[in-house]
Amino acid sequence: MLEQKVNTISKLLNNKSTTRLLLPFIGIMVGFLSSCSRELSREIRPSIVPSPTVSQPQNQSSRPLTPTAEDNNFVVAVVEKVEPAVVQINTSRTIRTQVPQLPDTFNDPFFRRFFGENLPTQPQERVVRGLGSGFVIDPNGRILTNAHVVNNADTVTVSFSDGRTVEGKVLGQDAVSDVAVVQIPGKNLPAVEIANPDSIKPGQWAVAIGNPLGLQQTVTVGVISAINRSLNLSTRPSSYIQTDAAINPGNSGGPLLNARGQVIGVNTAIIQGAEGIGFAIPINTAQRIAQQLITQGKVEYPYLGLEMLTLTPEVKQRVNNYPNNNVRIVADRGILIVRVVPGSPAARIGLRSGDVIQQINNQPVNTSEDIQQILAKNGLNNNLQIQVLRNEQNLKFTVKPEPLPSPNNIRS
Repeated sequence: MLEQKVNTISKLLNNKSTTRLLLPFIGIMVGFLSSCSRELSREIRPSIVPSPTVSQPQNQSSRPLTPTAEDNNFVVAVVEKVEPAVVQINTSRTIRTQVPQLPDTFNDPFFRRFFGENLPTQPQERVVRGLGSGFVIDPNGRILTNAHVVNNADTVTVSFSDGRTVEGKVLGQDAVSDVAVVQIPGKNLPAVEIANPDSIKPGQWAVAIGNPLGLQQTVTVGVISAINRSLNLSTRPSSYIQTDAAINPGNSGGPLLNARGQVIGVNTAIIQGAEGIGFAIPINTAQRIAQQLITQGKVEYPYLGLEMLTLTPEVKQRVNNYPNNNVRIVADRGILIVRVVPGSPAARIGLRSGDVIQQINNQPVNTSEDIQQILAKNGLNNNLQIQVLRNEQNLKFTVKPEPLPSPNNIRS
């Protein structure tokens, strides 16, 4: 009941508050960049419009056609520094389906009444191709990219800007963070330089290099529009870098760079239908995930099983004014528990819908991001102390987070 109430509240609030499952399964209309680059069966042929002829002034006709100081800027230096380490990743996977052996006429429900559903079938295969980007993080051939670029791929081919092409192997992939590591043979390969994550600020220059729509080694320039953006891209909220540097399908997994040519993020997503709004995984997060994939082969996330809503005066008023409501909210701040996943750690310790989380480990919490940061720092092997306000009663609970289960194993 409360879930329906809060969902109604969320709609009435014109999206001023966001409902989240802590490591949730709620998405917004955010498109992974390579999802539109599947089945590239046709060569891209951009329309070319001849430029009009412009008569040169007489005093400029003798100017030599050689580079001058004003022709170059910091972007040129960034590209020359990083381009050798940026790669194009082509993938393919075979999809097998069973199709009826009989003519299409027998697929009609009328005929199935006589012949039954067990019509003879034969296997049919088709190859789905994908395209993305990546960059070398280790001279010994380790490449960082997005998990959705190489997901379920049978073959992975890596191409460098100098024309070299080699076969790659996926060392590990994590769908939650959308990070993957690909290994290719080689030594002393050109590798990127990593930026200090604490130096990233809105307004700084941002340069993206990748392979949008198969246009290899495309460079776009913009600024860092915002940092610490929280988006429900897959199964959990996280912190992303927002940029207006143009990124498109095929840019997935490519680097986002600062003015020094250092990697600050991994391009991962865009908002469908919007222009100049792209997102990158902060490089320190991507590095941490990549290291776990390399050493452990997987990444585990602490999970409680809570769907939550940041408490605002509007939310408090509407919940308290809802007819036949047994929940009375007296807190002015905190995080309202909208739903507790059955069988989850939160359910087993007795947390309920309507509880307002005030503190975790004696730290005040006001947003879901606050809880996410505490959870990430706490890890899986340590207990959490949670203080909630239930109606007018202060309660304390102790819970030990568990590894995030797959979506198929979480009961609704």
